[in-house]
Amino acid sequence: MTAPIPFVKMHGIGNDYIFFDCFENTLRDPSNLAVKLSDRHFSVGGDGIVLILPSARADAKMRMFNADGSEGKMCGNAVRCVGKYLYDVRGVRKKFLHIETASGVRTLEVVETDGTGREALSFRVDMGRPEFLPARIPARFDGETVVSQPLTVGAETYLVTCLSMGNPHCVVFCGDVISLDLERVGPRFERHAAFPERVNTEFVRADRDGLTMRVWERGSGETLACGTGACAAAVAAVLNGYFSEGQPIEVRLKGGRLFICYTGETVFMTGPAAFSFRGEI
Repeated sequence: MTAPIPFVKMHGIGNDYIFFDCFENTLRDPSNLAVKLSDRHFSVGGDGIVLILPSARADAKMRMFNADGSEGKMCGNAVRCVGKYLYDVRGVRKKFLHIETASGVRTLEVVETDGTGREALSFRVDMGRPEFLPARIPARFDGETVVSQPLTVGAETYLVTCLSMGNPHCVVFCGDVISLDLERVGPRFERHAAFPERVNTEFVRADRDGLTMRVWERGSGETLACGTGACAAAVAAVLNGYFSEGQPIEVRLKGGRLFICYTGETVFMTGPAAFSFRGEI
């Protein structure tokens, strides 16, 4: 009989993953496991799974697999949860943690604890420099940047701003994100011919107080939150003149709020991470 495998369910403002500590254990076929475990009706349920692994150049390495089994390069909400796991469970009690991802090493600063110093509540993450060159996003557009360019999706034409935050994003500014039929339009963006590796799409309303956003993530569908998507939305808001470089921007998602600051060089994301429950399979 196969021994049960322990896991921890965690989330960053509702963007939830099933985390496996792989410092001592090896998890076989994580892609297939992500499909099986992400089902919210017949299994644990989540937006995917995350493997926490040893790293030769950081405090840990993170591999994440979407609900459809595809491997993602980066997830801003999941990386905060990995930081929390290292701090709370593995006892890596440092002010700054370094997590290796498929899109590079990310630095996390612990900005809030429970007062005892044993539990980290929120983190400020250096998400790195955005990539704007279409070939590196990747996105099939002419020119060196994609800022407010027309894209025909189905029967409609949208003005889109595209960039990579370690994974590809397409940001659409619109007046009403609440009543948007995301189940219909999201898949059309995700698999559009302009995006050879598919794309995460953010539908965003900008106002004086910040951004309100819904997101369709490639491989997962609509999620309650997307950390890299919030970063992409904030960068796009600066590029389109809604906010200034260096200005903190509140991004309101279905699952909660993130605070993003694009300096012109790098993007900082501040937000919480929380345990949901533990179990074994």
